Parts: sequence; structure tokens; C-alpha cells
Amino acid sequence: MANIVQYIVVRSDLRSTLNWPLGAVIAQCCHATAAVMSVHADDEDTQAYLKDLDNMHKVVLEAKDEAALLKLSEKLKENEIKHKLWIEQPENIPTCVALKPYVKDVVHKYVKHLKLLK
Repeated sequence: MANIVQYIVVRSDLRSTLNWPLGAVIAQCCHATAAVMSVHADDEDTQAYLKDLDNMHKVVLEAKDEAALLKLSEKLKENEIKHKLWIEQPENIPTCVALKPYVKDVVHKYVKHLKLLK
């Protein structure tokens, strides 16, 4: 696996401002990750990533709020970076962005300004 990584970006304000339980926030990451992996199951990098399950590399980052998350999603879309913006239903709340697995050098520039989720 040639430096393939999957980035997941979740809103930090879900816990700090909106008081969501930790489990609910983790579920948002799981939903977005499962969705993007399913949609891009035939992708070469995704297949390579899934061939070595014991060595998958994920990085979970934080967006400060909904506006920051939507801005990131738009930037990824503009640059044809495949991802899933998870919108929690029925509340219709954007909560998380999961990128499909990519070689790190291809996508790191889009997320390097974000901090690790704490």
C-alpha cells in the first residue's frame, strides 16, 4: 500500500456547542466512511487500501463548524477529489466529510490546514 490514507473531517462543534454525545459523533464518521467506501468500491486506491485491512491508515480531522465543513466539501468538489459529505437525517445537518482512500500526496494539500480531532 503506497502511502494510501483516508481522511475523515468531522465538525468539532457537534460536541462543543451542540452537545452531541461522543457516540453520535463517531457514528457520523462511520456513516460517511462506509458510504464513500461503498460508492468508490471499484476505485484502484480503494481496492488497494482494503487489501491490507490490518494496516489501514485513517486520519480524523476537525472542521470548526458547518460553514467550514461545507467550504471544504466545495473545495474538494472543485478539484475533483472524491468524497462523501454526510448529511444527518431527518435533521438535515451536514456533519462529516470522508474522502475515499488516496495516495497522501494527492490530497494532503486540501486538508493540511485542519487540526486532528480532539
